Amino acid sequence: MTATTDENGGVTGSPTLVPTHAGEPAADEYGTRAVAEQATVRAVQHLLARQDEQGWWKGDLQTNVTMDAEDLLLREFLGIRDAATTEATARHIRSEQQPDGTWATFHGGPGELSTTIEAYLALRLAGDQPDAPHMAGAAAWVREQGGIAASRVFTRIWLALFGWWRWEDLPEMPPEIIFLPKWFPLSIHNFGCWARQTIVPLTVVSAERPVRPAPFSLHELRAEPSPFRPRPGEGRRSVWDAVFRRVDRLARSYRKVAVRPLRRAALGACARWIVERQENDGCWGGIQPPAVYSVIALHLLGYDLGHPVLRAGLESLDAFAVRGGDGSRMVEACQSPVWDTCLATIALADAGLRPDHPALVKAADWMLGEQVVRRGDWAVQRPQLAPGGWAFEFHNDNYPDIDDTAEVVLALRRVRHPDPERVERAVRRAVRWTLGMQSGNGGWAAFDADNTGSFPGRLPFCDFGEVTDPPSADVTAHVVEMLAVEGVKDGARARRGVSWLLREQEPGGSWFGRWGVNHVYGTGAVVPALIAAGIDPAHAAIRRAVRWLVSVQNDDGGWGEDLRSYREEDWIGRGASTASQTAWALLALIAAGERDTDAVTRGVDWLARTQREDGSWDEPWFTGTGFPWDFSINYHLYRQVFPLTALGRYLQGDPVAPGGRLAHDSRAT
Repeated sequence: MTATTDENGGVTGSPTLVPTHAGEPAADEYGTRAVAEQATVRAVQHLLARQDEQGWWKGDLQTNVTMDAEDLLLREFLGIRDAATTEATARHIRSEQQPDGTWATFHGGPGELSTTIEAYLALRLAGDQPDAPHMAGAAAWVREQGGIAASRVFTRIWLALFGWWRWEDLPEMPPEIIFLPKWFPLSIHNFGCWARQTIVPLTVVSAERPVRPAPFSLHELRAEPSPFRPRPGEGRRSVWDAVFRRVDRLARSYRKVAVRPLRRAALGACARWIVERQENDGCWGGIQPPAVYSVIALHLLGYDLGHPVLRAGLESLDAFAVRGGDGSRMVEACQSPVWDTCLATIALADAGLRPDHPALVKAADWMLGEQVVRRGDWAVQRPQLAPGGWAFEFHNDNYPDIDDTAEVVLALRRVRHPDPERVERAVRRAVRWTLGMQSGNGGWAAFDADNTGSFPGRLPFCDFGEVTDPPSADVTAHVVEMLAVEGVKDGARARRGVSWLLREQEPGGSWFGRWGVNHVYGTGAVVPALIAAGIDPAHAAIRRAVRWLVSVQNDDGGWGEDLRSYREEDWIGRGASTASQTAWALLALIAAGERDTDAVTRGVDWLARTQREDGSWDEPWFTGTGFPWDFSINYHLYRQVFPLTALGRYLQGDPVAPGGRLAHDSRAT
């Protein structure tokens, strides 16, 4: 049985199948295929019901409470914080506090110092008193970890804005870096796009050093002097670390001798740079942190809150708020409609929805309308390359990304659109742009080409996570898979991508996941791509990957990997079973020809057994990655789209693998 539709587009399935529910074993008398069919039907119905009338899908993008805390701190700094927003935000922050008084950066993770400090600040703004049990517990833990002095630079910048920390004791990044040429190691174009968008406004803030009157003291978060305890990663210092500490001292010293006309020119150039990159909806890059700092920077440079730029910026931040049924307010760091829509389209098509189904055509129309046809910052490295990518968000024309572009093309090729020439034009532009964004080592990164410098990440100012954008296995795999579908898998660029992937395989057989957690994600992306590119399932690399996946399967039949695997090898491939990670493992195994093995059967049974009655899956664990370990994401739609894709391919095969539907539909591009 496949997930088919009736004359009205509704999903139908065999009425004789008995559904299985969470916590119940799969019904042996019907077999794994039967329960997979029933689970697929329910999942298709659930996903179709979630489509917006405009054609897109979007799940909540949950991160950690620093987004919510900094939103309140911004409003306090600007003098626009209101009681209703404060209490709704505080309700969400309180709900995320762990029993030991801390806040973590991912579900079930250890307490994190800077996150806990910022959450504490937000609750103080909301009126929670230091002697309340939940506040006293948090403060005691912060002091045990070294107090606010041990927090990251970005947290101490927020503290400095209110006089809780001295600007003189912070690393300095002068706004004059805006003038550095692109070949200079510390040019802003040598930072990843997310870091670039954040650092430029922060240079303005650092130069202006504003202080608003603190609404309360923070003496309870200051630890007693104690022997120096380095933050993670600071214990192994190299010669280069000493060099960059000296660079930081020079930057701070430069402030005293900065030529005033040059400083004014630099601040003006930063302001123009920020304004030019504001999107049509008022945000910056479609992500919250650059928007927060851009609003502060422009306000410090004389833009009043009624100015159209700031008014639109603040309105865009309001659009990132998700209201809970309990009256809480969670702020998304970003919104993911393009990513969610292309993944949902792939899932529904691979589950058997007919290619001209109205939902798929509507999704394709919306995606076609979102193609970015203007040049962005990526053109600094590729000035002759014509645009043609897709971004992740609703509005982000400056920073389309390669990952979304590859997956959108894969989604469009699954749809029978009434205007095929329109699709062909869009795909041709996308493929040309993607090929042109290949880095020199043969891989593909997310946003830029050859953004691999090591200098930016060594600056003391940059302690907030990844600050460059080197090629990754997961993005490269998605591109290779897309090129295979487009009939250019034997082209020189595609073959270089395949070679890069084979070189990047870990000794144990997995691949590192840059944008998903972690080795299960990387392996789940790479194996299907290599098979689509013509690598034989018997190839040694594929066999190593299969053995690794089987070796880390949980006893319950699922797969899971904790975010601690980014730091601790013992966690690689280990963690509570999740729907999305189980699906990623199944996608790799099915592509490798393991469909009828015990590992796949047990994995499919786990998905069917844990599906909820409404066709969805529950997944509190974070399986997405912004910065490995430092910034984690729970994409609420991952738990729906990836299990449905895996079930569909279990029932109908991988459409991109040799012999699959799309493998025969080659196009010379």
